[in-house]
Amino acid sequence: MSQMPADMANDLDLLSDLVAKAKRGGADAADAVMFESMSLEVSYRLGAREDLERSESKDLGLRIFIGAKQAIVSSTDISLSSLDELLQRGLSMAAAMPDDPYCGLADPNRLSQDIPDLDLNDPSEPTPDSLYELAAEAEAAALAIDGVSNSESAGAGWGRNRIGLVTSGGFASGYATSSHSLFASVIAGEGTEMERDYDFSSARHGADLEAAAKVGAAAGQQAVGRLNPRKVESQRVPVVFDPRVSRSILGHFSGAISGASVARGTSFLKDRLGKAVFKPGVTIVDDPHRPRGLASKPFDGEGVANREWLLADDGVLTTWIMESASARQLKLETTGHASRGTSGPPSPSTTNLYMRPGDMSPEDMLGDIPAGLYITELIGFGVNGVTGDYSRGAAGFWIENGELAHPVSELTIAGNLKEMFLQTTPADDLTFRYGSNAPTLRIDGLTVAGT
Repeated sequence: MSQMPADMANDLDLLSDLVAKAKRGGADAADAVMFESMSLEVSYRLGAREDLERSESKDLGLRIFIGAKQAIVSSTDISLSSLDELLQRGLSMAAAMPDDPYCGLADPNRLSQDIPDLDLNDPSEPTPDSLYELAAEAEAAALAIDGVSNSESAGAGWGRNRIGLVTSGGFASGYATSSHSLFASVIAGEGTEMERDYDFSSARHGADLEAAAKVGAAAGQQAVGRLNPRKVESQRVPVVFDPRVSRSILGHFSGAISGASVARGTSFLKDRLGKAVFKPGVTIVDDPHRPRGLASKPFDGEGVANREWLLADDGVLTTWIMESASARQLKLETTGHASRGTSGPPSPSTTNLYMRPGDMSPEDMLGDIPAGLYITELIGFGVNGVTGDYSRGAAGFWIENGELAHPVSELTIAGNLKEMFLQTTPADDLTFRYGSNAPTLRIDGLTVAGT
């Protein structure tokens, strides 16, 4: 890892001092975390600059353990007098809390010793003028698409975050990340026959952003493609999820294998560890060390060394995702998936989650479907995490004889995630655009409710 910047070292010194004071004040253990962020965002509409926003913040959280009792306090004021008051409040709260047999710091033997450099921080900072130029180029490209009638807005942004963590168990480290983003949102059609769509790009480094003209043109083309949608009759058909929405399936899967949900008995996959939950050939990966990854991090929220996991291997569920508390409750060991804020305890969360691609092109995947639905937008969140029952609003295109025939809207798709997972087939078009990514997915046998 490269040499730590002076400002990061100062943050860790402050956190270390606070943890040491907590121990001297009667805590059996403690940890402290600090998040510092800054951001710059602009918006642009119909050839004119609109908004320019810049924000900066610093937030600190202190977690104190006295026996099996735990308290968490946080503050945005990091002056010494404020932190002394924060410490005393935390000690008093911890002494009054009920026992929690599962709370505590991570096992010291699991703490990260070799912090990888994942190239998450772009040292350059864009100017407002350069962001406006990107937004203007994206909007112009969108408005140039025949059929686009108006612009909601285009925008560009930049941010930098610094994270520091110190525990009384012997961990002290931090890292910085940057983010660059660009979007365009436009309207096609006129009067009562209008449709909206968008496109965007995000990256850790500005050089990795998609070209502004490409983003804008895609937004315009997608909006025009949605014009004159039809309704369809209710029926059971194969449903194909565009990569814009296919990652939602991964979100339902990761929620169902969260150690916290499994420990509470509120997951529809709670009894499926070591069993097939997807088709053979389906592999789902969580990789915290992907260079420049949008969800990468060199260690987890408890300072535990993290690594790549195959969460589903050839269709078989291999592990829960756990931080220390849920792992203790399940009588297992943390998988290094702790995610952390300043006002609550660590909780399990994935990083760069993705489904490996299959060996079939999206065109071939559609080829044998006489009638079906190709989804580009999902609406609402009608998913029961206990039973797996699934029902969401959808829009996209109707498939006829293996081809996208016409746009459709005002539909609902329904099924049960346990059966849906077992019917999921991935295409070969995986790209990494989000923190969670999946290729085009086909799921047979869903109910499409229309007219």
